[in-house]
Amino acid sequence: MALAVAVACLASSATTPSAHAQTARRTVTVKHPPISNPGDTSWSAQQNMIDSKRYEQMLRTNPAFREARLQKECGGITIPELRESCLASFNQG
Repeated sequence: MALAVAVACLASSATTPSAHAQTARRTVTVKHPPISNPGDTSWSAQQNMIDSKRYEQMLRTNPAFREARLQKECGGITIPELRESCLASFNQG
């Protein structure tokens, strides 16, 4: 009986490396062209600066806009420390 168990163990250990080789996962990198929206093609650094200034101005002057952004960016965060950090980021500058 002991001999049968030993033979079974040897047989399974002999097939294990090939079994692992057959089931090993391979990493596949998929490359595709950049995805853009129709409005993205006219992007410029200057327009980005204008839009950023407009966004900052809206945060400072429009309470409804500010509250909507706070809710959108921080509302789903359930970890208290991360939520506080998110809310604090709106008070910088």
